[in-house]
Amino acid sequence: MSNKAIIQTQKAPAAIGPYSQAIKAGNTVYMSGQIPLDPQTMELVSGDIEDQVRQVFTNLRAVCEEAGGSLKDIVKLNLYLVDLDNFGVVNQIMEEFFTAPHPARAAVGIKALPKKSQFEAEAVMVLGD
Repeated sequence: MSNKAIIQTQKAPAAIGPYSQAIKAGNTVYMSGQIPLDPQTMELVSGDIEDQVRQVFTNLRAVCEEAGGSLKDIVKLNLYLVDLDNFGVVNQIMEEFFTAPHPARAAVGIKALPKKSQFEAEAVMVLGD
């Protein structure tokens, strides 16, 4: 018998490939990467990098809540940026969504993301203690 559960919410974008929004195994939730898609239209949000970063964190928050947690329960956050010059902007907006103690984090510069997004984030969350 598996203790694995699929996490799915309409408040975050549907998967655009063969994957789940998140998988809960025990009290750990592994969240797939979120790009700045509007969950209602499944289109990339218009606007600048700030709008994209806010949408990504909003999408992650929706998945956290569907799994029974919140952004404060994230223990590991991986960020992917097409332009590392936006690193400071990402840090500033992250402060709007996350409070101390902040999760462990990686920020990686990459060549491209799906749908020409400029930013993506994935996370691991632990529920309860």
